[in-house]
Amino acid sequence: MTRRPTYPSDTSDEEWVILGPLIPAPRLGGRPAHLARRDIVDAIFYVKRGGVSWRMLPADFPHWKTVYDYFQQWNKHGLWARVNDTLRVRTREAVGRNAVPTAGIVDSRSVKTSQQGGSEGTTVARKSTDENIT
Repeated sequence: MTRRPTYPSDTSDEEWVILGPLIPAPRLGGRPAHLARRDIVDAIFYVKRGGVSWRMLPADFPHWKTVYDYFQQWNKHGLWARVNDTLRVRTREAVGRNAVPTAGIVDSRSVKTSQQGGSEGTTVARKSTDENIT
């Protein structure tokens, strides 16, 4: 059973059509999954968009530790990179651009930190004298 969307960070039906197929299905065998994947994704989005800690998830989401474990496991397997890549491709195609960028810009400006640079530009440490010690 999935919960009713109540937060601005919850995925809309249109968003879930895109994200749903990217989210790994429950593993076969073992205990059946009792949490809807959409609820887990909505809980992750709540934490990330709201900037709150995992432990501050409202009670209508799955338990914070469960959500955190899913987030870590999916992150380890590269899910969020795949989601980002998919969204980038869809966005570029929607505005009539190539799905994959054909050029990149690298800014190679350097900033001088001192006139002399190197070891001459650093401050020499002072040696302590016995007159300051009592």
